[in-house]
Amino acid sequence: MTVAISVRDRVESLPWAEIERDLWAEGAARTPPVLMPGECRELRALYGEEDAFRSTVAMARHNFGEGEYRYFAYPLPPLVQQLRESLYARLAPIANAWGAALRRDAGFPPSLDQFLARCHAAAQSRPTPLLLRYRAGGWNALHQDLYGDLVFPLQATCFLSRPGADFEGGEFLLVEQRPRAQSRGQVLTPEEGELVLFATRDHPLRTSRGYARASLRHGVSRVRRGERRTLGVIFHDAL
Repeated sequence: MTVAISVRDRVESLPWAEIERDLWAEGAARTPPVLMPGECRELRALYGEEDAFRSTVAMARHNFGEGEYRYFAYPLPPLVQQLRESLYARLAPIANAWGAALRRDAGFPPSLDQFLARCHAAAQSRPTPLLLRYRAGGWNALHQDLYGDLVFPLQATCFLSRPGADFEGGEFLLVEQRPRAQSRGQVLTPEEGELVLFATRDHPLRTSRGYARASLRHGVSRVRRGERRTLGVIFHDAL
């Protein structure tokens, strides 16, 4: 794979003040395109390379939905590694601020390598970045990607297909459960190369008494036509 040397620079140049504002307010934020169309094509093409992955999950077999996803093996493809490292470095300060707001002892280190060392010491050593593929009729139930006791509170989905051209339907779903209130949903249709950054499990919600925890789950609506592929970037590894 051709590595885009400027991936880290692109992550650095994102409008982080706006992203942080949206993460605090909504538990999620959509970014401008980070990956170029050629990089999205290269990642989509990786799906057929058996040696790149440690496992494959057929979602219907586990009542997760209808579709398939594959977890990358270590070492990660360079583009995925760059994206994971650069996003983590930007999100770790936000994760620590969330922990302070929720009176949760977070203490996430500044680099991904340091955080993964903690994961591996806790027997969470299996890589969690993954490629997901949905064909017509595919969908994903609302869920959270936890994988063990050590959980980084933010994650990312990178959209590798073109809505309206490669597929129709397949909207990205976020459902937030606020304390003592009914659930609130968001429906997003990101373009190719864009990211959605969102809470892995919960996020701080400002109330008259300080901050409360708002739980967040994510999923995918039914794909009506074509094929939809995404890259999931989760920062904690799995048991």
